[in-house]
Parts: sequence; C-alpha cells; structure tokens
Amino acid sequence: MTLQALLVSTDDHAAEVLGRVLPPFGIALDRCSDLETTRTRIQQQKFAALIVDFDDPEGAADVLERAKKLGTEPLSIALVADATKVRDILTGGTHFVLYKPLSEEAAKAGLRPAAALLSRERRRAFRVPVQAPVEITLPDSRKVDGILLDLSETGMEVLTAEPLERAALLAFHFELPDRTLEIEARGEVAWANSNGQTGVRFLDLAEPFSAKLKTWLQAAATIVGSEASEAVPHCKLTDLSLGGCYVETNAPFPERALIDLCLKTEALEVHTEGMVRVAHPGHGMGVEFPSRTAEQRAQVGNLINVLRQGPSTMPELIISPRALIADLKQFEPADKAVADSAEELEDALLELLRRGRTLQQDAFLSELWQQRNPEEASV
Repeated sequence: MTLQALLVSTDDHAAEVLGRVLPPFGIALDRCSDLETTRTRIQQQKFAALIVDFDDPEGAADVLERAKKLGTEPLSIALVADATKVRDILTGGTHFVLYKPLSEEAAKAGLRPAAALLSRERRRAFRVPVQAPVEITLPDSRKVDGILLDLSETGMEVLTAEPLERAALLAFHFELPDRTLEIEARGEVAWANSNGQTGVRFLDLAEPFSAKLKTWLQAAATIVGSEASEAVPHCKLTDLSLGGCYVETNAPFPERALIDLCLKTEALEVHTEGMVRVAHPGHGMGVEFPSRTAEQRAQVGNLINVLRQGPSTMPELIISPRALIADLKQFEPADKAVADSAEELEDALLELLRRGRTLQQDAFLSELWQQRNPEEASV
C-alpha cells in the first residue's frame, strides 16, 4: 500500500528532488503551491506526511495547526533555509527538518527515519477494506446506523448519514462479514469530514476481542511490495552514560520518539530502548534511557558492558523506531529516591540531554565537547 505525502511549497527544485526520493520508500508525492488549496486538500484527504516549506513561516505554521486540529496526525517535515530557525521549528512540534537547497543525498538520509516510522505505524494499524453495517451510539444516547469502510487493530473508518463531532466519545457494535467475530466497544472520533466519513479510535477493546481481531486482520490483509528498512544506517555512538547517549547520524529520529538501540557483534545482540530528547537534523540525536524499573537499568548496564569489551569486538550500532511518541512515565524512576540520588544528579550528559531543546545546536555541541574534553575546556 502506497502512502500519500503532501508537499506545500513553491520551490520547484525541492519538488523535483522529493518526487525522485519518496517513491522508493513507498510514498507518493502530491503538491500544493498555495495555502487556500492546501487547506481544502487536508480537509478532504488524509495524508501520511505533510512536507511544508518554511520560507513562509506563518503559512507553514497555519497548515500544520489545521492538520493537527483535524486529528489526522500526519508526520510533519519542514523545509528550512535558515538554520537558526530550526530549534524553534522543532520545539513547535515539527517532527523532521530538511535543509534547503535540497540535495538528493540529504533528502534520502533525512527521510529514511520518517519512512521507517511510517512503515512501522502502517503495519501496526494496517487497514483492511471492510463492508459491513455498524451501529453507533452517540453521547446523547441516539443510535446512528453506518457503514464500516475499513478496519485496523487500533480503529476503523465509517460512513454515517450525519457528520460526527471530532473528539466525541461513542459506543459501537458490528459483526465481521464472515460472522466469525462480533465486537461491541467504545471509541473516540479521531477525525471527521462533513460528508459523514469518520475515523474512530478504539478505547476499550477487550483483550480476547483484540487478539481475535488481530488474527482476522492478518489473514485478511495482503501487503504487496517490500517495506522500507526501519534501521537507520551509519550511526556512531560518541557519548554514553547510565542515563543516556549521543549518536552521530545524518538521519536522526524526531524528538520524543521511542527508539530501539541494538549493539550487535558476531556473538551477541544487546537491546535497550530510548527516547530522543534532542535532535539535530543532519548531525545526530541525544537519547535518554528509561530508568523506571530495575530491568530497564540492567539493559543499559548490559549495553555499556558490551562496549567495555574493547575495540577488538567493536559492535555495530543499529537504531530503529518503536513509536512516534514515547511514554514519559517510563523515563521517570518508580522509586523517587532513585530520581533524587546523587548518581542521577551527577550525570552531566543526561542533564545536558534534558536541556537540549532549549539550546541552539552549536551551543549544545559546544557543551558536549567540553564534557568529552574537560582538561582542554578548563584551559
């Protein structure tokens, strides 16, 4: 299944480059050059990604804000000519940044993690076309008949005779076409069009039904074509502590993303999860390790032990996405005494990572260099 991305830009060169780079990732590119047409398009069609040119910062911000209010939650990618604006753009919630003028090599590198995230989300929420009646109970207890259009593990798309309100809570009931499973649960309207087409996110689908639905979807879905590789190549671990690390890569994942870090040798693999605290487009990312449980802290310890084995067994670092937004609770120790311990307070790298979003890239990298070279920095 090909995903759709919308480019909002008057830059013909950028459009040509993206038109060549995106299709191999399984992403088709559409383009709008004016804001009025863009506003209409994002209301009528759901896009997996919005690529917005920040040569017009107010227009770009307007497009992204409108998409957010619609609840379609596309991946957002900014085209930026002024590097000094990048920190504000990322802090504002944009997921990725590509620098202008856009080169094909830089576009491939910068879009690889975006494609990996989209690929993972597509598999998790792959939608199977379904034609079946569905009964919806609205917040005011009225019942509305609808048609089930497609179905995934996390939600469904329906068509009703009257438009539904975004964020409305509702109950629903339907039976799969082959009558193998009947589902009754609650959901939330994630997005809605004026013609009655509505996306519903499941809220309390019981585990037995969830497992049976997943099995049914896997049997019903036929995914044609190869998926984009989720792993980001050419990663170099430059800084490491018990609390986090810094990785040099020309393809960083977005801030707040949950990722998997794998150190791999011929003899073993060691994994630990992490949350991207700060991203520097085209350069690298700072990653905080989870510390809520003893098991999570042990995973980090195992990773450090692998690195201590010496250059003769230097492992390969492989980074792949787990989710676009990490659960912040997993990065807070369950035992508050641990959070207040001297060990964590003295983790200078972790402290820098947590401040990273408030610093320009040059300032962050300067502090990082001083941590690596304390003797030279004090001269």
